[in-house]
Amino acid sequence: MLTRAYRHQLNSSLIPPGQPLLEVRDISLRFGGVHALAEVAFTVTEGDIHAVIGPNGAGKSSLLNCISGLYRPQHGAIVLHTAATDGDQQQRNLTRLPPHRIAQLGVARSFQNIELFSHLTVLENLMLGRHVHMRHRLLPSLVWFGPARRQEIAQRELIEEVVDLLQLQAHRHKPVGSLAYGIQKRVELGRALCLQPALLLLDEPMAGMNAEEKEDMARYVLDVHELAGVTVVLIEHDMNVVMDISNQITVLDFGRVIADGAPEDVKADDRVIEAYLGAEGGA
Repeated sequence: MLTRAYRHQLNSSLIPPGQPLLEVRDISLRFGGVHALAEVAFTVTEGDIHAVIGPNGAGKSSLLNCISGLYRPQHGAIVLHTAATDGDQQQRNLTRLPPHRIAQLGVARSFQNIELFSHLTVLENLMLGRHVHMRHRLLPSLVWFGPARRQEIAQRELIEEVVDLLQLQAHRHKPVGSLAYGIQKRVELGRALCLQPALLLLDEPMAGMNAEEKEDMARYVLDVHELAGVTVVLIEHDMNVVMDISNQITVLDFGRVIADGAPEDVKADDRVIEAYLGAEGGA
């Protein structure tokens, strides 16, 4: 169980439920003559699990890369709503910010292909998720004395909460490279969670998993959403999972939004059935 200390994170957490947390405003992304995204627009509401679906090559991962700062769209804006100390809301344009500044504003992500340090232990990888919260300079950290030591102990307390939430107790001191694929995906989710994000971007967290592992991961995503109070943007191909856990779904096809709405509405949309769901038998 996560404590209030975990839930009290960056000021963007103060956005009231049901209010816009992230706005994607008509962004377009080109690679030479290839249009990866074309005037994509949608809103992520605070407190939602918002799924982004579509066929392979539809632009889903490119979209997450734009939100997290790895790509810069040529047109449009990506706006994160945060709350100031006086209670007013602020709008932060993420479009030209580097990835580390976006992380400091409370946006964390996992990757479709596992991006962990395989030679480091689970705990060491999770500690890397706390880097934006580490305030002491290089020399005190190298000496690991006084304030630096106290800071690391405080960070470890929070990390142990994430270890318990994701049931990683038995693996905490093992090198990540020695773990099964499903456990590694769980560690990557944990590393993103250790940032204490207000917005968590998950790029196919269940890719390559069997049915049992997918069920476990879906439960962990729900736990992160409910217990940590984190708004989630999820890319996933398993339509059963998407329909079960999402509040809102945006559908991309060839870099364009073809549907955006509640799961039951999206599932019945003829354009979605033709572009994507029809290949799954309308599941």
